[in-house]
Amino acid sequence: MCNLYNITTSQEAIRQFTGALRDILGNMEPSIDIYPNRPAPVVRSALDGQRELANLLWGMPTEPDQIKGNADSGRQNIRQPNYSYWQQYVGVEHRCVVPVTSFAEPSPVDVKDPETGVKKNYWFAINEDRPLFFFAGLWTPWHGVRKVKDGPGDHEVYAFLTTAPNSLIKPIHEKAMPVILTTQEETETWLTAPWSEAKRLQRAAPDDALVIVDKPATQIKFPQPAPTQGSLF
Repeated sequence: MCNLYNITTSQEAIRQFTGALRDILGNMEPSIDIYPNRPAPVVRSALDGQRELANLLWGMPTEPDQIKGNADSGRQNIRQPNYSYWQQYVGVEHRCVVPVTSFAEPSPVDVKDPETGVKKNYWFAINEDRPLFFFAGLWTPWHGVRKVKDGPGDHEVYAFLTTAPNSLIKPIHEKAMPVILTTQEETETWLTAPWSEAKRLQRAAPDDALVIVDKPATQIKFPQPAPTQGSLF
């Protein structure tokens, strides 16, 4: 499950790719690491119908029966949008696209940073240049408690969809990968099409759609194809 991604691009590039006519983001840093329950850029259709680039908190409202304690830090990834709870959010008024240039998955083997003790990550991108692409996301206004010390408040929050992993991701994270959109046609479909059409984009990326751009020094062993019967080797 992706809980960290990076954006290394310009606001203008995001606006041009998505056709966003309004920008209420403020100044975006040249490179941003995004973590759950932190603000991050998304492109959405705002409540007045205008397509805009805005800053939202990562984490959709958690299903009520899954909340533990007095705060809801949010659901970062959504795997089953057809579940009844998520159906309220799948209309075009709640869809967004999340700009990304690379995303991380923790190494499944015990490779930790000697200073922090945190597992090191594999990083994925379209290619070594890390061009812009998008996650297919959902967003909503929400009133509630994100952190107990802050009390209840009004928030605008988002999360992105996941799906079954492709062959590149599966050895590292066997359960899921983000739903990625790499063309303007795909982002337009996600933002405007009826759900019956948009939901088809929730599929694994082609095996050659991503590459590993950074990895731990100690790597996992990818499965090797078995020799064919009768092989001399």
